[in-house]
Parts: sequence; C-alpha cells; structure tokens
Amino acid sequence: MKDFIIPWDDRDYGTPASTATEMVSLTIDGFDITVPAGTSIMRAAAEIGISVPKLCATDSVEAFGSCRLCLVEIEGRNGTPASCTTPVAEGLQVKTQTGKLKQLRRGVMELYISDHPLDCLTCSANGDCELQDMAGAVGLRDVRYEAPKDGLMTTHFLPRNNGHANPQYMAVDHSNPYFDYDPSKCIVCSRCVRACEEVQGTFALTIQGRGWDSRVSAGTSDDNFLTSDCVSCGACVQACPTATLVEKSVVEIGTPERSVITTCAYCGVGCSFKAEMRGDELVRMVPHKSGEANRGHSCVKGRFAWGYANHKERILNPMIRDKITDPWREVSWDEALSFTAKRMQGIIDDHGRHAVGVITSSRCTNEETYLVQKLTRAVFQNNNTDTCARVCHSPTGYGLGQTFGTSAGTQNFDSVEHTDVALIIGANPSDAHPVFASRLKKRLRGGAKVIVVDPRRTELVEDAPHIRAAHHLPLRPGTNVAVITAMAHVIVTESLYDEDFIRERCDWDEFQDYAEFVALEQNSPEAIQELCGVDPQELRQAARLYATGGNAAIYYGLGVTEHSQGSTSVIGIANLAMLTGNIGKLGAGVNPLRGQNNVQGSCDMGSFPHELPGYRHVKLDDSRNLFEEAWGVQIDNEPGLRINNMLDAAVEGSFRGLYCQGEDILQSDPDTKHVAAGLAAMDCVIVHDLFLNETANYAHVFLPGSSFLEKDGTFTNAERRINRVRKVMAPKNGYADWEVTQLLANAMGANWNYIHPSQIMDEIAMLTPSFAGVSYDMLEEKGSVQWPCNAAAPEGTPTMHMDGFVRGKGKFIRTEYVATDEKTGPRFPLLLTTGRILSQYNVGAQTRRTENVIWHDQDVLEIHAHDAENRGIRNGDLVRLASRSGETTLRAEITDRVSPGVVYTTFHHPDTQANVITTDYSDWATNCPEYKVTAVQVAPSNGPTQWQQEYAAQAEQSRRILPAAE
Repeated sequence: MKDFIIPWDDRDYGTPASTATEMVSLTIDGFDITVPAGTSIMRAAAEIGISVPKLCATDSVEAFGSCRLCLVEIEGRNGTPASCTTPVAEGLQVKTQTGKLKQLRRGVMELYISDHPLDCLTCSANGDCELQDMAGAVGLRDVRYEAPKDGLMTTHFLPRNNGHANPQYMAVDHSNPYFDYDPSKCIVCSRCVRACEEVQGTFALTIQGRGWDSRVSAGTSDDNFLTSDCVSCGACVQACPTATLVEKSVVEIGTPERSVITTCAYCGVGCSFKAEMRGDELVRMVPHKSGEANRGHSCVKGRFAWGYANHKERILNPMIRDKITDPWREVSWDEALSFTAKRMQGIIDDHGRHAVGVITSSRCTNEETYLVQKLTRAVFQNNNTDTCARVCHSPTGYGLGQTFGTSAGTQNFDSVEHTDVALIIGANPSDAHPVFASRLKKRLRGGAKVIVVDPRRTELVEDAPHIRAAHHLPLRPGTNVAVITAMAHVIVTESLYDEDFIRERCDWDEFQDYAEFVALEQNSPEAIQELCGVDPQELRQAARLYATGGNAAIYYGLGVTEHSQGSTSVIGIANLAMLTGNIGKLGAGVNPLRGQNNVQGSCDMGSFPHELPGYRHVKLDDSRNLFEEAWGVQIDNEPGLRINNMLDAAVEGSFRGLYCQGEDILQSDPDTKHVAAGLAAMDCVIVHDLFLNETANYAHVFLPGSSFLEKDGTFTNAERRINRVRKVMAPKNGYADWEVTQLLANAMGANWNYIHPSQIMDEIAMLTPSFAGVSYDMLEEKGSVQWPCNAAAPEGTPTMHMDGFVRGKGKFIRTEYVATDEKTGPRFPLLLTTGRILSQYNVGAQTRRTENVIWHDQDVLEIHAHDAENRGIRNGDLVRLASRSGETTLRAEITDRVSPGVVYTTFHHPDTQANVITTDYSDWATNCPEYKVTAVQVAPSNGPTQWQQEYAAQAEQSRRILPAAE
C-alpha cells in the first residue's frame, strides 16, 4: 500500500522499544549497532534496516516467540533462538540469513500454509497480508503436505493440488457490524489475543482447542464477537497478520492504496489515525502508532464510526425559510448567504449590535472556532460568543486559572506510565475516554492504585479479575466539594502534606488560612458522612493513599464540573495536588478529561464572552489593542452574553439573531423547554452543521457543514496537544466550515482573504502567546506539540508548572460546601445524574448514524433494585421520569451500579431528550449547568409523555424540505 502523507516513521519493529538507559553494542550481519539493553535482536536488526521474517511478533505487544519464523544464529551459542524473545548482549555476533535458517524458515512456513486456504487471489487481504509476504520472504514455492483423507482431523487443510476447501468448513463470524472473523484463516499467532489483553485490557479473546484444532475464540463457545466482552476497539483487527480478522469495508471496497494522517473528531483524547483511501473513498481508519496521545490504539468510535460522513441524512445544499413553520427550501450558496446577511444586518440595524451573537463548537477545528468568535467581535461588533465548552468544562477554566494560573491539564497521557496512584473523580474513562482508560488500566495491572470518587460503580471500581479500585467513594450527587475538602482535612490534620513544596511553590500565608479552614471538625469525614453517604474510614484511607502512595495524578470529568459548585470542586482538586506536591512532575498532576475533541481548543481560541484568544479579558486595553490593530476594527470592552443569557434575552425580546456552528443546543443544553422558547423567539437562527439537528427545528437558515474528513485544521486535546486535521476528501457540500464562516463575514461587509487554514493558525500564533511557536510547518515536522509553545518553550510543554506556577505562587482557596438549590422531597425523592456510554458520543448526531446503534439504540434509566421494587418496576419496563422542569419516558434497567436513591441515564437520543428533565441551576462562577443533580420521581408508564408526542410532531413538521425545482 502506498502512503500518501506519512510524515513519521510507521515501521513495525517487531517488539516494543526498551526503556533502559544502559547501552549495548553488537553486530548483526556484519553491521555494528548500539541499542538500549533489553532490546530484542529482532528490533535491533530492524533499526539498521534488516528485516527478520516474523508472524507472531509486532511492536504493539510483548514478544511471544510462538511462530518460530524469526530464528537467528548467534556465534558461540547452540541452536537457533527466536530473535523476538532474545535480548541483545554486549559483543554478540548475529546472523539472520544462512542456509540453515532459510531451510528452517521454509519448513515452518510450509506448515502454516498447509493449514491455510490458498485463496489469495480472492482474499480481501491480498496485497496486505503478512502471511503472504512472509511466504515470499522465505522463498516458499511449494507445499508438500496434503489434507488428511480419513476425515478424522477438523482443521481446514487444503490439498496441495486441488485448491478446494476442506468439506469440514468453519463458518465465518459476521456478527460484529464492522469486522468479520474467519477461523479457517487463523494461524494461531495469538497477536489478537495479546492485543486485547495488553493494549485494550478487555481480555475478551482466548485460544480455544489444542494443536491443529486451536483457534481464536471470543468468549465462551456460545459467544460470537458481538455477544462477547469485545468492545470493538479494533486492536485485534489491527494486530491480525492475515484475513482472519478483517474490516467489512476492506471486503466491500478493496485494499487501500494511500494514507493520510489526521485526528479523530470524537473525544478529548485526540487519537491520531491513518485514513486509508482507495481513490477518494475512505476504506478504513487505522490508529497511527506515532500518535502521541493514543500510541497506536483506538476505540470503537474513532476506529469504525466514521460512516456518518456519507449518511443519507446529511444535508449538502444550503436551505432557507422565512418562518420556522415553513418547509425548507434548497437554494444556492449565494442566495443563502445573501438571505442570511440581510437578516442579520436587519436585526443589527433595528435592534442594535448587541442583539445578535454566535455559538462555537468543540467539534470544530481551532481555526474554525477562531473565525466564529472573530465574526462576532470584528463584524457584529460585540462579544456575544459562547461555546459548548461552557456547559461542560468552564469551571476548569475558572478553578485552575485561580489556583495555578492557567486553564489546562498539567501533564500528558504518557505520564500515566509513571503514576502510582490515580484519583478518578466524576469521570468514567472506560466509556468517555476509552483509549486513555486502556493506558490507565495497563498501569493499574502493573501495580498502580486507583481511587474512584463517583456515585456509580464504574468499570474502574471493579473489572474482575483484572482491575479493582483500592477505594470507591460512592458519594451522593452534589457533594463533591464536601468529599474533596474532607480528604484535605485528613491530609492536613494527619500532617501528610508536603511542607517543603508548599513553602517553595505556594503562598504560605494562604496555605495556613486554608489549613485552618479544612482542619475544622465540620470538614471531617465523620461530620460529612450523613451528607455524602461515604464511609468515613474508607474516605480517610483514600486520602492517606493519595497523599503517601507515590506519584499521584487526579483525573476528573463532567461529574466534577457540571454542578452548582463545579468551580469550587476544581479549586478543591487543585488544593489537593498542591497540598501533597503532586504537581509539576511525571506521573502527577491535575487533568480535566475533556468530553469532546476540541473542548480545550475552543476555550483557547477565545470562545467565551469575556475572553479574547489566549484567555485575556476583553476589559484589558493592551489585549484589545493587539487584536484591534491586527483586525482593523474596534472591539467592545464589555463582556458579551453567555448561552443562557442569550436565551433569556431572546425570550425578553432583546436578542434576535444567532449563528450556531456545529452545536445542537436544543439537545445538549439544560432545561430543553426554555432553550426551545428562546430559539423560537429569535428572528434569525442560523444552523451550520452536517445534519438537520434538533436546534435546526427552530432555524431559518441551514448552512451545510463539512466533516473532519473534508477539512484541514487543528484540534487541541485534553493534554494541550495540538494535532493536525488533514483533508482526506473534498468537501461534499463544496466548502470547508472555515470557508463558510468567511463567506458569511464577507457578505456582511468584512474583507477576509484567508486561502488556507494555515494562514489562520499564523494569525492565532501572532496574537496568542501560548501558540506563538505553532505553525503547520512545525506540526508537519514534529507531528504534534503541547502548548505553551513559544520562544521560552520551542519544543512545547509536556508537563506544566515544573519550576513554578504560571501565576507565580500556587494559590490555596477555601472551599466552603454550599448545598445546591435543587432538593429532593416527597414529590421528587430520587437524584438523577447523567453521563455517556462507550458506543455513543455527545448528542449522538454522528454515532447514531453509524452501526454503533447496535450496542445502544436508546437511552435507558439505571435504577437500583430497591427503588424499582418500591415502584413496581421491572427490568425493561417503560417508565416516566419527571422533575420540576419536565418529564419524559424511557426504559428502565435495574442494576446495582447505582446506589439506592440515585438514578442515571445518558443523553444520546433526541426522542428521550434527557435535558427536558434537567434544571436551569448552574455553577456560581461560570454558569456551567448543573446536569448532575436533578431531583426526580420514577413511575411506571404506558407510553410517551405529552411533551414527547408534541416534540416529535413539531420536529417532523420542521424538517419538511420542498422538492428541488426542475
């Protein structure tokens, strides 16, 4: 397969690299080489360009030594050891090509081929098969063995001379929607089994049978790849050297012929992929081994769920309508942009420049997001810009900004390999950040400890028999601050804090004030037990482990930020890290797990109404002057409206026009009825997206968007890593998203002349200190870089705050617990919390249009057996979920993953619309919605609620599209 754009080494060295510092010199086939101790002879040979034949070896898993194809001779040693399992030693003289080795290898390959179908010409792996390659490499031209005549053996032998399959056919497993398993082609190299164990950590695959009858098995004898524990990450498919495990897309389209490296458009891990193409058709997405965020691994979404880009429901032509009750009318780009500009300018003329605004998306590139916030500041001349990051991680910006001086994770994902204790708070990496979860679980299997603070029993609490949390603190939703402060109470009162670190790196007077506060008896584990529902002794032991267990890293998610005290919780987490000195070093730090692919980037790019790119307040004259000079406009010095403020103002009549790029606020934002009311009150709602999403029900203009496969740009992941997004195919709608924004700006009188996103990044680098050293040329050379990247850190910054905090001294801040205004009571006695599931992503607009629906075709309500029994609810029953804000119906799933008094659901399906239940309470500092704490009641139901019926009818009416004119 020819690689079109592969800027970094993508060879398979056979075995993983050694991390030893001691160097060893040896000679291989007359060539001298020096490598780290512990390196295999196979890898050492590969590093000087000598390829040793192999089948069971690959550098993504540990050496196994089963295929016996990689034999070598070593001077002074008897036998022919396997080069994959033999480490280098000082002075070794190794030969990889001798007459004896050639004969042995041909004999081994002959046995493999004798038990393998000889259908190479019609095999889907033809031209991309390691078995085929190795047969050629060892010079095998004939096979002496034939299938047995007595029928006693059950192996899939093929007679040498007839080319017909053995009658005892082994059926292909087609159960998985994305790949097939053909046991007749299995050579039992165990690469898939080892990848499942070592890379993914699921342990779903085993070798079943003995001798010639051994084959890979998924689960028990009654299981297939769909019903087993397999999570469809694709590690097994990638590891397979034959067509035993092969993507259905390869079978249907053919072998890829070129590759383009790009970045996944799903979660905040930011995995690098090779988009493998045949012509302009995408064949498969293969995780790129040089991707520093994922190191060659993937999850089911990034690996397989890219088919939405070609889905039949995708809108490819602009559409407009005068009223939201009218059907849509397809128009040309010129007419759509003229209509949009006229409407928006009319609103500005009639109601003032503050009557319009924009919403950016964390699913768009940095360059696109930068242009959207520039649109409102430079063209609309206001600061009414907000982003979906508001409703997930804005407390991270405030909390880490106050304590450390910058709003970002402090380390990279590689750092987890040096972690001794991982504290996971309000996050479920196995579902929401699965590739990072695999890396974390590998470290846990290596001896690290994990503490889980979560109302639910997630996979990291117990994934028998491989993972078991040292401590699980199943707190009551809404009590994060009390639990975090209680941990600090233990650390302070038992003198477990790092005094030297605090004196050197933090303000000592502020620490003493904070220590006095947390030491109060009201903050002790015993005092908060009734409030939080956490066993005091378990909490004390968890605090001691975090403080004394070695390098400790905190990973937190939306279960921390999406609360009325989200910012206070983030401050408390930062306090814990500073208390124990677990900041600014490998294996330790504070890491927000960003939910979407570019949450970090959308914040960096100035998407908030009070901040210009680079987190500089609009009130600062020097910051505004910098942008005013570059843009040639005057920038408003007053912060604009947040999303919730826009909606409030729309209902009141003062906010009339909205440009919403890549975001579906009707499904993703809280209190759905209020969002709908705000959108319905506007004169012009512009939705710029791939599909007619739920927000488009209230839109007047629909501008078709481009998928990540159709654009150039960058994403910034949760570790501050700036990764390139590369165009794999031409935009199906005619324009990349940044071009559409530029066209709209120019239709309203701007004079933007960008011709490539690299120019936008150059402007970002010129105006944003933390991006000053970033350019596309630099990213082409290095692959990726973590900001800050500037003159002070030209190679980027993998670990933040190593020598000092960005703000100077670390700041301790008191974290008073203040109960949410959302209270349970007789009418609503249960607490609802929400989250995500592995197979679906955010509002599901992308993943619901892929085969991922086979795993999760509807949102369900998790409820404890005790609560279900009290309400007469059985597993699978349709139930009514009601709160003070609204009600919906969905299926019940009885489980012990949630505690009595707590229920849980996801928000991936619009027909459930979980956010019709959530309230408008929000974080005190940032207005981040309080999704995680809603008082509810659950009762049996016999059908959809009235709201669901009305919503479905309105959506159907709104999505009418007039037939195209002849």
